[in-house]
Amino acid sequence: MSEAVAEPQVRKAPRASLGSPEGDDVFGVFDPKVARRFFAYLGPHRKSFLIAQVAVLFSAASQLSLPLLIGQVVSAALRHQTERFHGLLVAFAVAGATFSAAFFVGEWLSQRLANRVIFDVRRAMFAHFQDVSLSFMDKTHVGRLMSRLQGDVGSLQEFLENTTGSVGDFVMLIGIAAMLLAMDLQLGLLTLMVLPALIAIRAVWLPFSKRAFRLARDASSNANSALAENINGVRTVQETRREHLNYELYAEKAQDNFKAQAGAAWMGQIMVPTVDALTGVAMALVIVVGGDAVLSGRIDVGVMVAFVLYVQRFFDPVRMLSMQYTIMQRAMAAAHRIFEVLDVPVTITDKPGAPALTAEAPTVEFRNVTFGYDPARPILHDVSFKVRPREVVALVGPTGSGKTSIIALTHRFYEVDAGQVLVGGEDVRDVTLDSLGRTIGMVLQEPFLFTGTIEENIRYNTVGATREAVVAAAKAVSAHDFIMRLPEGYDTKLGQRGRNISVGQRQLVSFARALVADPQILILDEATANIDSFTEQAIQKALKVLFEGRTCMVIAHRLGTIRDADRIIVLNQGRILEQGGHDELMASGGLYRHLYTSAHASFDDQVVAATGDAEFASRS
Repeated sequence: MSEAVAEPQVRKAPRASLGSPEGDDVFGVFDPKVARRFFAYLGPHRKSFLIAQVAVLFSAASQLSLPLLIGQVVSAALRHQTERFHGLLVAFAVAGATFSAAFFVGEWLSQRLANRVIFDVRRAMFAHFQDVSLSFMDKTHVGRLMSRLQGDVGSLQEFLENTTGSVGDFVMLIGIAAMLLAMDLQLGLLTLMVLPALIAIRAVWLPFSKRAFRLARDASSNANSALAENINGVRTVQETRREHLNYELYAEKAQDNFKAQAGAAWMGQIMVPTVDALTGVAMALVIVVGGDAVLSGRIDVGVMVAFVLYVQRFFDPVRMLSMQYTIMQRAMAAAHRIFEVLDVPVTITDKPGAPALTAEAPTVEFRNVTFGYDPARPILHDVSFKVRPREVVALVGPTGSGKTSIIALTHRFYEVDAGQVLVGGEDVRDVTLDSLGRTIGMVLQEPFLFTGTIEENIRYNTVGATREAVVAAAKAVSAHDFIMRLPEGYDTKLGQRGRNISVGQRQLVSFARALVADPQILILDEATANIDSFTEQAIQKALKVLFEGRTCMVIAHRLGTIRDADRIIVLNQGRILEQGGHDELMASGGLYRHLYTSAHASFDDQVVAATGDAEFASRS
């Protein structure tokens, strides 16, 4: 879960982001701190881990005994030692069965353990993403996040699945070296002379492999980011006919990714033929020198056979450990990136012991608020106003005047740089976020519907709502009729973001969702901007139901929709210029009058263009 941090009262630095190239640097070296933190996830599963380790050790020990038994079987056969021969065959069968059983248990537990640990990591990342501040999400590419949730977690899973086996490989390596030296010191030392060459080659290979793995990870992240951006913006791509150009731009990133992945794969596999070549050299030494020793009678044929089998198997764990080191490098890079995400501070948190907001008097008040998404460039400048209980206040102004920022600060999506935001007379930083969410309901310009039924979307933030309450809310906002015309009514499945219904219908569903939640304070952020004029008439009736008995803040692109607001606050460049009722502001001749008359004239021109009625403007 996310870590609680001290409440920030004033921001002094830009918000965190993983969108920069620095956020995706990969450090392939082994980091003890990262490793300890990662292996902490094994804590709840230590019993399975220990059993898997024991199984691997039994598997390695039984496998280590097989070449020795084979050599002794050959010696017994050549000397016609029948009884010893049969006893050795039984021992060989027992060792083989032990190896098979222990290998199966070790592999099965390793796979099971890896899946459990990765499940815990994914759950921790998902939980943390739910808590991180919007300021972080605003500056982070979705593709980069998905790369960490999927690709990096997959690298960790691969590492976990192979970690248990690497212990067995290390035991095999030490055990075989000991057996070679124990059977014949001279021949054993001669065989192990190839190890310095392997160590030297590996020392040269490591720097190049680290760079290759780092480039591969960066290229993959860039390609994923570009792909996610194009998928999310596919409508705009098709509208502007950018398919060919975007394909070429993505093809460049995909080609870079291909080259980087091919380079990493080449570096990852280069050690395999190297180990094979050294195996051949060691085998040749055993055959030549060992064969001469057999002919001279210095060693037995069985010893020679065991030597050949041990040398053949000696480089198998070397090869596997080389591959696992590559996997470990990728895992360390992945873990570093994952923990970088988990370490993103959650800046919007509850104070210790914060009370729940009662909002018996559901007011909203801004006191000398200054705020900017980048503190160096404030959007709101010393803004102060108060929305009284059950008052409908509209916020109007040109684009960029700070209307949406006021809404975001009311719900405490961001922290103010200076001043206070109070809901129900309480500073939003002093009450719990859950209670703030229950008190405030929001309907945005771009409604976000989730995959699921229409009923599930309407009661998304009120899970306990009954079917009757859902239907009643839909009827109140004029959504019931179109829902009943759908194939399965309220049980109709919505596609991604509700794309199988119209924009206006999605907005009606979001209105019904807000009504079911029954918040004391209702915020509409350009909620009627994407609705046609016919639907807007029904919405205006529904708004009267929504507004009744609630404190309301409304941002409206169509100024005609907020004429009946109790108060209109006019903003420009982050400052309040004027406020009052519609008639009062029209009479004052300020910015509101200019905005209203400009919008009205634009609407008249559209009607004349559409109908050819030149007298419409004068009549209106």
